[in-house]
Amino acid sequence: MRNLRKREDPDVQRSLFGEILDWMLAPLLFVWPISIAFTHYFANSVASFPYDQSLREQVAAISRQVSFVDGHPQLELPGLAQAFLRSDEIDNVYFHLLDRDGRLIAGDPELPAPKKPEELLQNEHGEVLFRDDEYRGQTLRVAYIHLLEAGGPERLVLIEVGETTEKRSQLANKIIASVILPQFVIIPLAVVLVWFGLSQGLRPLTRLRDRIEARREADLSPIAVRRVPEELRPLTEAFNSMLARMQHNVTAQRRFIADAAHQMRTPLTGLKTQAQLAMRETDPAELRHALRQILNGADRASHLVDQLLALARAEASEYSQQTFVPLDLDHLLREVVETWVVQALEKRIDLGYEAAGSVLILGNAFLLREMINNLLDNALRYTPANGSVTARVVAQGDFALLEIEDSGPGIADEESQRVFDRFYRVDGADGEGSGLGLAIVREIAEVHQAAASLRRNNRNVERGEHPGCVARIVFPVHRPPTPRVATPDPLQTGFA
Repeated sequence: MRNLRKREDPDVQRSLFGEILDWMLAPLLFVWPISIAFTHYFANSVASFPYDQSLREQVAAISRQVSFVDGHPQLELPGLAQAFLRSDEIDNVYFHLLDRDGRLIAGDPELPAPKKPEELLQNEHGEVLFRDDEYRGQTLRVAYIHLLEAGGPERLVLIEVGETTEKRSQLANKIIASVILPQFVIIPLAVVLVWFGLSQGLRPLTRLRDRIEARREADLSPIAVRRVPEELRPLTEAFNSMLARMQHNVTAQRRFIADAAHQMRTPLTGLKTQAQLAMRETDPAELRHALRQILNGADRASHLVDQLLALARAEASEYSQQTFVPLDLDHLLREVVETWVVQALEKRIDLGYEAAGSVLILGNAFLLREMINNLLDNALRYTPANGSVTARVVAQGDFALLEIEDSGPGIADEESQRVFDRFYRVDGADGEGSGLGLAIVREIAEVHQAAASLRRNNRNVERGEHPGCVARIVFPVHRPPTPRVATPDPLQTGFA
């Protein structure tokens, strides 16, 4: 039967509140059993200390009552003292004296003797020691001491006092209970306090969420970081950066729509007027002229639409994940120049190309072709017949220079930057254009981290020719990493 239970998606992030709470409480639940184990160990140690001290005093008191008569040890302990020694309402107390051979001298025969006879030979310096033993299923705590007559080690006496451990267990349990029982109140209280503290600590995140949700759909202004906590500032700044990119894209779209509507109105109005005039003409020659005007207007409109679309693609590429790969700029320029040869011949313009060898840059081939096409179109459009246009790539250190040189009317220095603005055309310039070509060039250059410029060709002025212009795009050169050559191991190659 198919399992219809919903499985947890590992890609779905849990609540941040729950995640922090888990990471705070999980170590606590792990440490708690360890704390109980340590408490049990130390409680037993603390509970044993006073009773061990009492046993030590009893052993010392008995040892003071032992004397040697004719080399034989005797215990001079009155019955009242023995009764006092055994007076315990909870535990049973036993004692005895053993000679060197383990024979009972006095006391309780039921008190277990040392299992190893060699223990009688240990501790001959009168120090009270302790050991644990068992009698009739009960655990005994035994204190013992060795007495040695001045005559020699053969007159050795072992004194032992044993006591059951009920009082010790009761005291240890009370200590453990006094420590563990409050934890059953403290730990739930700590959980509640942690939950409350997290709730209060995450309130700035909730307020930030409310501020974002309360915004209008068209509000792309940055979020003020003045009241944002320090931990949330990087997130807020990243969100503001995203809003800035969105604002740039929205502004670019609005500007594109406004520019397109404004620029398309003129050629479409001209086409409509020419069509109306053609409908009224009866003379075949005039009708043919009107149709030619309509065809030219359609070509201009088509060219304008192509440039508007190219400009939109260039603007979108600035904030999109474009794929940049190593490209040979000189090879790409030669390919594009070859496509303009026919048009240059029709205009009787000498279109030249100067080879420079391989020059690598990182770029997008589609956008770079669009940029070179606009540069060549602009140069051929403003170069008169019998003029010349030269395309070249020049490598200068860490930079690659793409230059398109023409012999047109040139440009004034004060207008060399304004021509990169949209729909700006030099006053009195010949040729038909939309004013978008160089704007597209600048957008594509910025996408490639390059710089675009246009200046007067001073070499032509010195030769007494038309000044012309030089359009230059400066790219950073791409240098592929040098592969590391592995050094052969002399031991493997057989050479010492």
